[in-house]
Amino acid sequence: MAKEKWYSQGLKFTCTQCGNCCTGEPGYVWVTRDEVKRISEFLGRNDGWLDPAQIRRVGLSHSLTERPNGDCTFLARENGKAICTIYPVRPKQCRTWPFWDELLESRDAWNDTHKRICPGMNTGKHHEFVQIETVRRGTE
Repeated sequence: MAKEKWYSQGLKFTCTQCGNCCTGEPGYVWVTRDEVKRISEFLGRNDGWLDPAQIRRVGLSHSLTERPNGDCTFLARENGKAICTIYPVRPKQCRTWPFWDELLESRDAWNDTHKRICPGMNTGKHHEFVQIETVRRGTE
């Protein structure tokens, strides 16, 4: 018998537009070639690529860049809110937040992230288990 996941009854999450998930310590926002192309088209570029200030090569992969303050290159701040300037075409890594495998590993991991990073976790809209799994897998 398969072990029931700790979040089988669902979880609450509503984005507060704090921007904490889009800033902080240096890291990686991995992008596929298709995601780069979609972002490029969204930005009105006809070459299917991004400006070197927006993307960097990491080994055989690519990641979006960060500003010196830790903000994602596509994060804007307006009237106290954090706005993703490529929201309709944001990468899978961004679309699946906060339903990442490492955050769903345990209730402690989820709650720790809520305390340290994301005030929208454990508040707002209730997401059913199936919705969470669909988002987590990026199949929405």
